[in-house]
Amino acid sequence: MPLPDGLPNRGVMPLSQLTAHRHDQRKQALITLSGEIDLESAPLVRESLERCLRDGIRTIDVDLTPVTFCDCSGLSAFLHAAQQTTVAGGTLRLHHPPTTLARILDLAGCGFLLLGLPFDHLPSPLGDTPAAPRPAPPHLSVTLAPVLSGDVR
Repeated sequence: MPLPDGLPNRGVMPLSQLTAHRHDQRKQALITLSGEIDLESAPLVRESLERCLRDGIRTIDVDLTPVTFCDCSGLSAFLHAAQQTTVAGGTLRLHHPPTTLARILDLAGCGFLLLGLPFDHLPSPLGDTPAAPRPAPPHLSVTLAPVLSGDVR
């Protein structure tokens, strides 16, 4: 499809969409991310996790079930948050990572830091055998309200 000035529309891709929902229970939070985590949306991930720490949250669980893609910029945001959470005396755990993130975690050798699982229990990075779903703790399994959403530019 040509652009208004008559030039062809080559290589123009829509901005990725990511939504973050957060539910707090005392000093714990469950953040559910939905969409794609990439260079454009990683700042939203970083801000969501930093906001938890500013609000006094020290146990952060991140549900990645609805995430369809996560690249190394997402990994960077999670590693930064894990470091900041540890400095604050807390923990950060990722749950149900998409295949792309599981592969990156495996290649980088840092999955055990984020998933809270022994390294040999990571989901198959090749997607051959999907990880069995782990239910959220009962105190965190409630309807989540949106806190941040939108295009990150």
